[in-house]
Amino acid sequence: MNLAFRDIRHHLGRFVLTCVGLALLLGVVLSMIGIYRGIVADALQLVRLANADLWVVEGGTQGPFAEASRIPKDARETVARLKGVAEAGVLTFQTAEASHGRRRIRLYVVGYEIGRLGGPASLAAGRPIARSHYEMVVDRRSGIALGEQVRLGSNTFTVVGLTEGRVDSGGNPVAYLTLKDAQELQFELDGAAARNQAARGEGADVNLVNAVVARLHPGVSADAVAETVRRWKHLGAVSQQGQEALLVSSVVDRARKQIGLFTSILLLVSAVVIALIIYTMTMDKMREIATLKLIGAPDRTIVGLIVQQSLALGGIGFTLGAALIVMGADHFPRRVILLPADAATLAAVVAAVCLLASLMGVRYALRVDPAQALGG
Repeated sequence: MNLAFRDIRHHLGRFVLTCVGLALLLGVVLSMIGIYRGIVADALQLVRLANADLWVVEGGTQGPFAEASRIPKDARETVARLKGVAEAGVLTFQTAEASHGRRRIRLYVVGYEIGRLGGPASLAAGRPIARSHYEMVVDRRSGIALGEQVRLGSNTFTVVGLTEGRVDSGGNPVAYLTLKDAQELQFELDGAAARNQAARGEGADVNLVNAVVARLHPGVSADAVAETVRRWKHLGAVSQQGQEALLVSSVVDRARKQIGLFTSILLLVSAVVIALIIYTMTMDKMREIATLKLIGAPDRTIVGLIVQQSLALGGIGFTLGAALIVMGADHFPRRVILLPADAATLAAVVAAVCLLASLMGVRYALRVDPAQALGG
């Protein structure tokens, strides 16, 4: 006879409600771990979208993602002539708000040269940008359909292609424009400032870009080429692996600490909830435990009763919480990535928390006097 199972069945309603509440808590914990994984994946995807081996940025900066970077456009020709470089391209990056019908959409705009390194490597629908002006490729997460018109700045762009899963570290959909259109958008001035600049005979500074990306020949060391670039004091360079590490350590690090703190707090709250519930359930069974002691039941039977109930709470709560997150992951505003290793680790942590939380109930049960079974 399993005493824990019989006791749970006797108080089934309270046990089920407790499991549901615990499932919501553990589901939030699992979702926060998945959101962090999603932030890292989005950030790394942003770096990898250029499919480059080397990033050349402004000297003394950690650009173009962790820090602002502006370099001359003709730096591309200089980098392209370096030994070991197969091809090079220039890129601009900026966040902008677009008008689509009655909606305002925040986009992460990437400007690149048609036919050079840096454009979208693959499309989910449509075609690449073919004209030098007023065409756009955007990610499906923006909600913009193929062929629709989008207003950015003072110009209207036609969506000719769609990508899948291209977002920045903030979750904003990535939009691709030609370099000229992106530069005009980046340096565009409105109102009196634009009229004043036009009167002075000045226009948008189309000679500046945010980064030069390069692809190297097979077997060429990216660190060696980067060291060559850094000898020119006005330029800095970092390999693709270095750029990924830099982005995770600088841009994503704050999110990691914040999510880690909230996850720890929620696990602590879960432990307190389990401990209080187990302690309350143990107090309710005081006479039953005293009776067990009176008829000679060993302490391990009583301890097993409490520990099994605690593990059942944690196991059922974790399973329900994980199921809720798996079913609702696609409806989160941010990308949620659930890894089996993370789920297994959290399950082990929940089991340990349940064992620790049951100690208070075990301590109380072992101190129950068998004589209480004979009381009125």
